[in-house]
Amino acid sequence: MKTIPNKIFLSPPHMSGNEQKYINEAFETNWIAPLGPNVDKFERELAEYVGVRDAAAVSSGTAAIHLALRLLEIEQGDKVFCSSLTFIASANPILYENAEPVFIDSEPETWNMSPAALERALFDAASNGELPKAVIVVNLYGQSAKMDEIMQLCNRYDVPVIEDAAESLGAEYKGKKSGTFGKFGIYSFNGNKIITTSGGGMLISNDEEALKKARFLATQARDQAPYYQHSVIGYNYRMSNIIAGVGRAQLEVLGERVALRRAKFNHYVEMLSKIQGINFMPDFEETLHNRWLTTLTIDQEKLGLSPMEIIDALMEENIEARRVWKPLHLQPLFEGMKYYPHEKGRSVSEELFENGICLPSGSNMTEVQQQRVIDKIINVIASREKNPVLNESIKI
Repeated sequence: MKTIPNKIFLSPPHMSGNEQKYINEAFETNWIAPLGPNVDKFERELAEYVGVRDAAAVSSGTAAIHLALRLLEIEQGDKVFCSSLTFIASANPILYENAEPVFIDSEPETWNMSPAALERALFDAASNGELPKAVIVVNLYGQSAKMDEIMQLCNRYDVPVIEDAAESLGAEYKGKKSGTFGKFGIYSFNGNKIITTSGGGMLISNDEEALKKARFLATQARDQAPYYQHSVIGYNYRMSNIIAGVGRAQLEVLGERVALRRAKFNHYVEMLSKIQGINFMPDFEETLHNRWLTTLTIDQEKLGLSPMEIIDALMEENIEARRVWKPLHLQPLFEGMKYYPHEKGRSVSEELFENGICLPSGSNMTEVQQQRVIDKIINVIASREKNPVLNESIKI
């Protein structure tokens, strides 16, 4: 019988060792509820780290997006533009408010929202008197979108931006932290993110009054009264004091986690980029990519392989890899919704989905584990007799 090696996960949690200190403080002081000193300090510490005035800790990144839409008074029938190449949580909150998503394609230099597609979409919307109430820009896999161009366009039409930086905490664009360009920014601390609280998110803004309202809405919108009184719809969206303690310890090592993920990426590039038909997600100029996940595209003709064949081969060795996100405009849930491609006859997000792969990228992945991944990829490519594309310098 074949011995199954230990599983290599795509992006597992990586604890610092300091989390228990803050958890113990919460227990010792009996601050177990979704409020308390850890929540307050986590909010202040993260706001200070990214350079904004305020942050509100909530139960998920999805909740943060939903609150941002509520703060912008998105209502039934309103239009909200959203990146298409992203996880569905970026767009689901639009449906919570019975608004209508319009999907914007990616562009090849960052894999993020195409300014060219956005410009056409905004022009059409203005011509029809139907400008969106917001634009949700997603920073995919740790790479910032072209925020200068996107903000310039949105400011021209006076449309607020929600920056979905769920995957890009620790990344930078022209010296400024990812997530801080729009009216609101959001982060996720899901179990697979670059730092994690097991679940949870953060809504950030320089509009402190707006975030006061966000906290009000996130705690069931309880009015100021000597009894439970509610005048508007609220939500149970606040982060617990316990997991906020985990977040504080994780934030302390964010810089180290970014450095480790980038080192994993660089090693993949060193070992695999000589293979004709493999191209890694680019680093856009004047940005710091946090490399939350190492992502690449393959030339299926050159390699004689599809992404799923490589992923399945890795799975045989108990190695987790995934396809790039399926674009939202292709999802059954959003069938019939309007979509603006990068250019006529070219949908970049569809190209990336058809050819993209996400490799194991955990900051706690060992050198031996990463070499297992690399060896398997090289072996499966080399096994294809149709088109041997391995450079002579690659050792199998």
